[in-house]
Amino acid sequence: MKPFGTEFCDRIAIAQYSDGAWSVPSVEPLAPLPLHPAAHVFHYSSTCFEGFKAYRWSDGKGRIFRLPDHVARMQRSAKSLYLPVPDADMLAGMVIDVVHANLADIPEPPASLYLRPTLIGTLENIGAAAAPSTEATLFVLASPVGDYFAGGAAALKLLITEKFRTTEQLGSTKTGGNYAAALGPTLAAKRDFDVDQVLFCPDGDVQETGAANFLLISDDEIITKPLDSSFLHGMTRDSILKLGAELGYRISERNFTIEELLEKAATYEACLSGTAATLSPVGTFVYKGEEIPVRDGQPGPNRKKLQTALQNIQYGLEPDTHGWLTEVG
Repeated sequence: MKPFGTEFCDRIAIAQYSDGAWSVPSVEPLAPLPLHPAAHVFHYSSTCFEGFKAYRWSDGKGRIFRLPDHVARMQRSAKSLYLPVPDADMLAGMVIDVVHANLADIPEPPASLYLRPTLIGTLENIGAAAAPSTEATLFVLASPVGDYFAGGAAALKLLITEKFRTTEQLGSTKTGGNYAAALGPTLAAKRDFDVDQVLFCPDGDVQETGAANFLLISDDEIITKPLDSSFLHGMTRDSILKLGAELGYRISERNFTIEELLEKAATYEACLSGTAATLSPVGTFVYKGEEIPVRDGQPGPNRKKLQTALQNIQYGLEPDTHGWLTEVG
């Protein structure tokens, strides 16, 4: 299988918004989009997206993980960017149609079908810097992806910075601009400190990396920042917290500082949570030129326990008592 996110199914779903209404969505062959060079998205970054997965079970049917929640988050992102907000049933239907059309291309677990609904502003107006796009294209792309940890989960090294990841008003919006804002600091950190990611902690407040939420985990507690507008409200984060509570962990959604983080590094596991890898272990922090190990620097047992609990539901090995899965087939 090709590297994550570089292989695509040959069918997508697409809909257009103009004159105040959405067209009837259709499933079409994958092809380049015809966009005018003056399209709003090119000049003023009017775009948002989602990323989640569908899994193929032994019965041959697909299961989409937390579809309604991702649809709702995309609606919030669209609203924050003043883009036309897709109807929930329409968007969910487009995702289901894409999964159904590409059902045979969903690989067996632990591989999956990565789904990428994307909304872009297409108004042809380069003078609309202070105005929203009143025209838009919505499409759903599908990509077969392998096991993120095919070679085993390697512990990451994170640089701790007291800078902001992005603007606070768009922190919880899933838009490409947030990833672009984190790219420069991340590349500089990789070059200068040989790290994998940057943990953004503005004014000492521990938040997230450029593409994942952050958690501290002990044998009986999970600590993570409470939801606010400054960072992305990850679905994997939410799933892990719910499952963790069921497994007996004390869930502490609270603000915590760099100082506390470094104090707990000797006894707590540290993880990044996200759709691609579920839980990525952190083995080392770099702060003010010093390397601080997380426990023994290796992936810990609590990360494995929590990740397995979530994946067992996604793969159909344990019952879905939360109603997180949408069946397609």
